[in-house]
Amino acid sequence: MVEVAAGAYADEMVSRVSNDPAGRLAFLRDLYRVPAAVDQGYLPYRRAAAAFMGWQLRRGLLNPDSHSAPGSLWWRTVNDSLLRDTCEASAIAFGHPGEPRTASVVATLDFIRAPSSRSWYRAHNMTIAAAYLCNEELARREGRVERFFLNLILVRVMYAHALVSAPKLALSWLAPCGRLLGDPRLGMTGIFLSLSRILPDRYPLDDDVGRHTAAEHGLGHLLDVGMIVPRLAQLYDWSAYVLRLPRLGRLLDPVSGIPSYAWDPADAGVWRPAPSRLARLARQVLPV
Repeated sequence: MVEVAAGAYADEMVSRVSNDPAGRLAFLRDLYRVPAAVDQGYLPYRRAAAAFMGWQLRRGLLNPDSHSAPGSLWWRTVNDSLLRDTCEASAIAFGHPGEPRTASVVATLDFIRAPSSRSWYRAHNMTIAAAYLCNEELARREGRVERFFLNLILVRVMYAHALVSAPKLALSWLAPCGRLLGDPRLGMTGIFLSLSRILPDRYPLDDDVGRHTAAEHGLGHLLDVGMIVPRLAQLYDWSAYVLRLPRLGRLLDPVSGIPSYAWDPADAGVWRPAPSRLARLARQVLPV
């Protein structure tokens, strides 16, 4: 019996769960579970991948169009990319024939063969960033609040990657703490993707970005305003280089200096909130 090529296998497996949000999450979890004889410690990395998808399920983002509360085509498409790349790489690594179809599958194979925080982030972020770039027109269909948070999520995952792979960029003289703070096997990573306290568990949302950002807890404001925003230019340049996605750097507007994925750079006010006392202190203590 001829084995199905890895790419075709991945396409088929993703199609099976395309209309089943809970099935998507279960499928992702299963991809991190391998026979003990070949397990190099993958399960702890599942925490970060599954936690964020759980938030997507709670908001209904992955609901199919046939659902009584349809979700987002953008979110489903990006999620498809993550599932497909992970499945294709796993299939190649564990016996299916075929060559990787994309650079992000190659990066995921690198993680499978030598799991580490650095290789996990590179694989995950290469898939996500590539999916962002391929689906900007879909993103433009989203409401203003959703589009703002698409940008915020992207800068947070890039910053989390920098914590372990470019800690001096992320934390200045506190660089030795970066690998621990950014380790996807630990609960701290959830903080970088925790938007559940800001965004309600529903979709779609209104267009009042300020109302939602005002609900952000102190740690999130400290992270975004005190630590990430001052480093945006360096963060986008570094991520574009390390992920080998030159177009990624263009998602930061060169004039306003704000993230501009499916976003009007003239609408800059929401990216420049008044910093809290702690955020101001972080800017002073951890200079770029």
